[in-house]
Amino acid sequence: MASHINPRVLTLTMALALSMSATARAQAPAAAASTGGTKVGIVSIQDAIANTNEGKKELEALQQKFAPRQTVLQTQGEEVESLKKQLQAQGDKLSEDERNNRIRAVTEKQKALQRNGEDFQNEVQTAEQEILNRLGKKMLDVLEKYAKDNGYSVVMDVSNPQTPVLYANPGTNITKPLIEAFNAQSPAAPSPKPATTSPRPSGSAATRPPAAGTTTPKKP
Repeated sequence: MASHINPRVLTLTMALALSMSATARAQAPAAAASTGGTKVGIVSIQDAIANTNEGKKELEALQQKFAPRQTVLQTQGEEVESLKKQLQAQGDKLSEDERNNRIRAVTEKQKALQRNGEDFQNEVQTAEQEILNRLGKKMLDVLEKYAKDNGYSVVMDVSNPQTPVLYANPGTNITKPLIEAFNAQSPAAPSPKPATTSPRPSGSAATRPPAAGTTTPKKP
């Protein structure tokens, strides 16, 4: 069934932090504990990017772009389900040849729907990735400036559930002020809300998998 693109539950994964090496990021929690004076912040970078004015505008435009194809996939899915129900209801009344023909027709339509759904998923994923990578580069600049201006030595991204943060004081979460800082330097008013459809196949199409091999945007 159709559903909204929810910026807070984007399927794409993006790890973004201060421009420090992977080793430094891994050692940061230990360093903070040993010095006692290190100011540490956390941020959900996915939420930060998706909830900026520019991020909302880009994602809403993407939703509108893919909505027609989403409708086509829904229609195809409904057709397949209807044929399956007809076959189930009438199967014992059909001749063997007719039954085999109908089974073949349903199978072909099912495979076509699956292929179309996977192609659709890949296109949506690529388009979303491009948006997040492009805005991620801008967000990195904003993050670095915000961290330096506010005395943060370490900022950890908690967007990824694999992030090794078991507890954090809510006061260390800088996601909201980071969104505000981004909007201040890149004001883009959100587009009007589109219809309640999303670029995501339904019916018998495969559920879109999380993005794989996502790269961390880096400063040029």
